[in-house]
Amino acid sequence: MKEQKTKQTESSVNAFIDSITDETKRKDCYTLVDIFKKSTGQEPKMWGTSIIGFGSYHYKYASGHEGDTCLVGFSPRKANITVYLTAGVVEACTKTMDLGKFKSGKGCLYINKLEDINIPVLMEVVKKSNEIAIERHGGQ
Repeated sequence: MKEQKTKQTESSVNAFIDSITDETKRKDCYTLVDIFKKSTGQEPKMWGTSIIGFGSYHYKYASGHEGDTCLVGFSPRKANITVYLTAGVVEACTKTMDLGKFKSGKGCLYINKLEDINIPVLMEVVKKSNEIAIERHGGQ
């Protein structure tokens, strides 16, 4: 069976964020760390080389593939900041709340910059997603 690529590491979250050359994105990432910490009660951990995750849970698919992943997290990508949420929560939360300017996928939000986002709503979305992930998957 193939080994999971994205695992929790002991790498420094601050060192990773400090290495971001775009000043706005770097500041946004520090703000997101605060938002996620307040919303989840968890400390940030690096997952792989570029994902900052909060909490974790173990999953196992019917195929037998299993591993661990973060409950919620984010990653500063070249084009935007990707916020990882529990599948299905994005649609439920963002349709009824004025989150601001973003794009979404099945379990992700794509944010260009935090000034485009309603921060209290983002905090609520992250909190709700974290709670649903814990309810569905357990986790810590």
